[in-house]
Order: sequence, then C-alpha cells, then structure tokens
Amino acid sequence: MPKTSWLKLSGAKLFAAKLFVWAVCLAPFLRLAWRIWHKDVTPNPIEFITHFTGDWTIRLIVATLAITPLRKLLHVPDLIRFRRLIGLFAFFYACLHFATYLWLDHGFDMAAIAKDVAKRPYVTAGFTGFVLLIPLAITSTTGWIRRLGGRRWQRLHRLIYVTAIAAVIHYYWLVKSDIRLPVLYGTLVALELVYRLAVSKPTRKMAKV
Repeated sequence: MPKTSWLKLSGAKLFAAKLFVWAVCLAPFLRLAWRIWHKDVTPNPIEFITHFTGDWTIRLIVATLAITPLRKLLHVPDLIRFRRLIGLFAFFYACLHFATYLWLDHGFDMAAIAKDVAKRPYVTAGFTGFVLLIPLAITSTTGWIRRLGGRRWQRLHRLIYVTAIAAVIHYYWLVKSDIRLPVLYGTLVALELVYRLAVSKPTRKMAKV
C-alpha cells in the first residue's frame, strides 16, 4: 500500500513556501552586499568574497542533490518543486564566484586566467564544475524538458553529480590545513550518489525482465 505524503503543497501554501525558499537562498547575497557596502569584508576583500560565494555555491549544490532522497525518505514528493529554484541559485552564486575570480582577482587578463586554469589543479577543477553548471542552468526550464525529451534531459542533468564532485575537489585542493568542510560536503555528495545508484538499480533490473 503506497505511503501518502504528510505534507501537501498547493495554491497559496506552495507560493508561500517558494517565496520562503527564494528568500533563504537570496539572504547570503544580501548579507554579502551589506558587508561590502559597509566595508566589513576583512583586510583581504577579494579572498573573502571568493570564499563566501564559493561556500554558498557548494552548499546549494549539495542541497539540490539532497532534494531527491529527502522527498522519498520523508514521503514529501512536493519537495521536487524547489529543486530547480535551489539549483538556479547555486548557479547564481557560482557566477558571482567566477566573476570575482575573473574580474577582481585577475582583472579580465584572459592569458593569465588560461595559464592559471591549466597549471593549478584546484582552479581546473573549479572551472570544470562551473562550465558543467552552464548547460544545466540553461536547460532547467519546462520548455527545454519538452525539447530534449524526458530521458535525454535526465541524462544531461546527471552532470550535477560531476559538478558536485568537481566542486568538492576544488574546495579540498584549495584549503591547506582545515579540510573538515570539504570532507563534510564530499561525504554528503557521496551519500547522495550512493542513494541514487541504489534506487536506480531495481529500475534497471525491472527493465530487463
């Protein structure tokens, strides 16, 4: 007998919930803007902004990946309605992170940036993760799901796992001593990936029968 959801969202409740999630995701940006305006960004503002935007990028990527297992484990299918919103905010913070690197850190010196990406492994990993996020953000709309078809769209959006792994590696290689946070995020991504593989195996077996 199928289990029923203990939380149903529709109409005004769904709108309020989306507004709340939108506000929560936007809050770090507003906090950052406030600190920049008041010049409260430590003696090294570029490093502070880079780390701040990078931290929120990986947090929201992990949160995006957590939607699928949570909606099934908690029996709240309506959680899926927030995945695109959180994913787009992850891309938003990734753009801020990359723009900080591109503009504030390197002053749009493309030759220096290309050299940096090629020679520094943690930059290569971060750049790879950012590039992989671009097609996911572009094709996040319902229109693109129709154009690509459900199966092709799902295959494409599995790149989010590669992006998450690249982000964790980028973070791990970046820090020099305190690796607790990258290890935590790496563990969460690994658990989400294991769950995904475990859930998809029965489906594959049934398809072969």
